[in-house]
Amino acid sequence: MPVIGFLHPSSPEAYRLRAFRQGLRDAGFIEGENVAIEYRWADDQIDRLPALAADLVQRRVAVIATGTIPSIFAAKAATKTIPIVFVIAEDPVKHGFVASLARPSGNLTGINFLSTELAAKRLELLRELVPGAARVAVLVNPANPTNTESILRGIEAAARRMGLQIQVLNASTIREIDSAFATLARDRPDALVVGSDSFMIDRRVQLAQLAARHALPAIYFDRLNAEVGANELRRELGGCVSPRRRLHRPYP
Repeated sequence: MPVIGFLHPSSPEAYRLRAFRQGLRDAGFIEGENVAIEYRWADDQIDRLPALAADLVQRRVAVIATGTIPSIFAAKAATKTIPIVFVIAEDPVKHGFVASLARPSGNLTGINFLSTELAAKRLELLRELVPGAARVAVLVNPANPTNTESILRGIEAAARRMGLQIQVLNASTIREIDSAFATLARDRPDALVVGSDSFMIDRRVQLAQLAARHALPAIYFDRLNAEVGANELRRELGGCVSPRRRLHRPYP
């Protein structure tokens, strides 16, 4: 039975495995019947990824499935021969994962869904939703510096064009998220952009609760964040928000 190695910086409780397993099923692979999967989760401790990747290589898995820049780097460093399939939020050529989009070469290939490149567009959308906004806070994870640098580069360039002031806040733990929102409550920016990072997705309920509690307009990189935010806002407002308004304008 072939064995797939699955490497991710998040946790099994937070990651959407249903789609991954459905994709395998569509290709004729059913976990436990004709394929086995070795899962390796870093539980938001990015420094654990190299050891987890090395363990998968040692177990001689047939392929490594992974996502996010830190886990791709870890897998790439661990093997030059085992195929690595990734999903990534930005240009894989820029990071040296593949030689080109048309001809990846090497042992890596995957999908770029352009999330980070759209950071500036999200800021423009947020400005449309909050026309009077002058100051926008950006919450990022400093433990994922490559991702954070890409997000801030796009947002800061867009902010200059739009005449917006940007306030950058860092959080890589639960307590730091609480501390960041305490700063937001004190400084009162007009809106918030939450960075694309597996940790931010893991903490989506905490983020949505705090944003709703402080009536802070927020935009995220992942649909899961928006869905949780809609539910939290509905509770805050006593269930009186329509589904359309929850999705497109998730604040009072």
